[in-house]
Amino acid sequence: MAQAKSLTPQEIQQVLDHISTTRFGYRDRVMFLLTVWSGMRIKEVASLRICDVVNTDGSIKAEIRLTAEQTKGRHSRTVFLSEKLRREIADYARQRCLKFPQLALFHSHTGRAFNANTLCQHFYWLYRAAGISGASSHSGRRTFITSLASKGIGVRVLASLAGHRSISVTQRYIDVNDDMKRQAVELV
Repeated sequence: MAQAKSLTPQEIQQVLDHISTTRFGYRDRVMFLLTVWSGMRIKEVASLRICDVVNTDGSIKAEIRLTAEQTKGRHSRTVFLSEKLRREIADYARQRCLKFPQLALFHSHTGRAFNANTLCQHFYWLYRAAGISGASSHSGRRTFITSLASKGIGVRVLASLAGHRSISVTQRYIDVNDDMKRQAVELV
């Protein structure tokens, strides 16, 4: 099975532009940005409850503590949220009027919480409608890791952010592109 496509900044914007035209634009934007800006897996995004992300005073948490049940490898982990991602989540929370902390953060058009499979399919159709070929529900996560690697973040930090127990797994996520090579040779 081929690896998920890493998205370029232009493709990220293309997806965001498409999302802005959809019925559930706020929701889809935040779900997409959680994958691209925090490296969360689709299963993790689908499993989020309001209380995982929103403090009791209504502010957005700086860190999401995922339980073993919410993660792929059944090992709890912490997801760190940038300030810009926290602002996006806060905008979504205000738009949704989130009141019941134990409810799912994201719901499908039927009003039910997403599960990993339905959210995976949702992302497939989202990328397809945005005109991005080769992208999958894992593309945001791969983009997150590749983007940080291209900015010089060490593989140990990347592995920890991704929730990988082995740096060899993290290394497989990192795409090398011509811009990275150009920047590298300029360091000589």
